[in-house]
Amino acid sequence: MSARLASHVLVSALIRLAEEQGGFGTVLEKGDATAGAIGVVLLEKGANARFFERELAPDGRYVWTESIQHIDNEQDFNARVDRRRRADPDLWLIELDIASSERFAAEMNALC
Repeated sequence: MSARLASHVLVSALIRLAEEQGGFGTVLEKGDATAGAIGVVLLEKGANARFFERELAPDGRYVWTESIQHIDNEQDFNARVDRRRRADPDLWLIELDIASSERFAAEMNALC
């Protein structure tokens, strides 16, 4: 099993990747710098919000899974993300606004 990247390093890498592709990234909430879970709100040009979290797969690798799919009501989406953050105060919460969330989500798995 390979070593896990510190959370703050992975957060920085994700933001840099979004910016390299012409997008924008920001930290909404800081979590534990070393071992905090990471939640990513992916937007496509400011719309179609999706929420991904890094999870441990059965084979020992980390993978990104979509835990909240697009919800038409922005308030409902934000409320669900806020509940997740309250359940885990060590959770990093970042927002990435990119051109293609499908492609970016696949690229995120390469960083785990």
